[in-house]
Amino acid sequence: MISILAQERLLGFALGSVSMGGFVLHQRRAIYRSLADADAAAAPSPFSSYQPSETRSRTSSTELAHVWNKGVDETLGRLVAYLSSRGW
Repeated sequence: MISILAQERLLGFALGSVSMGGFVLHQRRAIYRSLADADAAAAPSPFSSYQPSETRSRTSSTELAHVWNKGVDETLGRLVAYLSSRGW
């Protein structure tokens, strides 16, 4: 028989893993959705369709990083402000 403490730790680990997985999935969907909306809003021109693959990948990774940082700032902004006020 496994001890109560070990059961609580296993349950906490399982619930934490599931909740973080859901959180990460939600954030990724929001990021990809916002990138798709940004691409759809851009007015295409006949000559803008050609871009070298390196430039396109750098641009999309830069946009992805920007959206990711913005999402993290919105999510954890209050926690950072609280910890900063406490002197951490």
